[in-house]
Amino acid sequence: MDIMRRNELKQRGDMNFETISLIREDKIGIITIDRPDRYNALDLQTEIEIGSAMDELDDESIKGVMITGEGEKAFSAGADIVPYLEMNLVKSIPYMKKLKEVLWKIENFNKPVLAAINGFCLGGGLELALACHFRIASDKSVFGFPEIDVGVFPGNGGSQRLARLIGKGRALWYVATGDQIKAEDALALGIVHKIVPRATLLDSCKDFLLNNLFKKPPIALYAAITSINKGVEMDLDSACQLDLDLASLCMGTEDFKEGVKAFVEKRKPKFKGV
Repeated sequence: MDIMRRNELKQRGDMNFETISLIREDKIGIITIDRPDRYNALDLQTEIEIGSAMDELDDESIKGVMITGEGEKAFSAGADIVPYLEMNLVKSIPYMKKLKEVLWKIENFNKPVLAAINGFCLGGGLELALACHFRIASDKSVFGFPEIDVGVFPGNGGSQRLARLIGKGRALWYVATGDQIKAEDALALGIVHKIVPRATLLDSCKDFLLNNLFKKPPIALYAAITSINKGVEMDLDSACQLDLDLASLCMGTEDFKEGVKAFVEKRKPKFKGV
């Protein structure tokens, strides 16, 4: 995308950002990491702006969020390595805390968050993608945690989220070796939900939101996301109780009544989020 087009998109957004763009389109909030010359690397400012964008999108006009990277090369290649030349324990704390805060905000957002992965998805970029509820990737995407080769490991939940997705043994392999994962293997492992041709990635992601998730009852969808996210951290009995509580909440909604009525009448339901 050329500079004029990128500036136009930024002007359509809610706020003035330096490292990302934010636009609203068809009830989708689209956050684009806009540092293509740095492979959309994450620095402290980028993390702050992503967090601010998520706050901006927490309103009734938005039904879901899509996060992607500018250009065709990278979703995000991870942390901007240059500042690390002067990094020490004290200086690392603000960066790590901010990324943890942003990832928590994404994972616990009250509407579906989709990562549209358009290339390299490494290190902190993969941590960001794993915090999203859904992940669709281009067939040219590459995944991995290369941190081990610079003397650290993915310390903002990436190793934990990966282990919950693909199992302890396989997660340890990729974290300890730094091996990269091709798109087809990421799909087979369960890291991404779907892969599509690069040229159709954004359209495929919008279609998934508009014609699938946005047609689901919002309260039940949020309950399902909460159940999976929180349930895997609990013992089985507590997780089953969480499901019972959330399902009971759903059954008290007008959307549940509409869903049952539509099923009996053999028509498509019209959900309103109440």
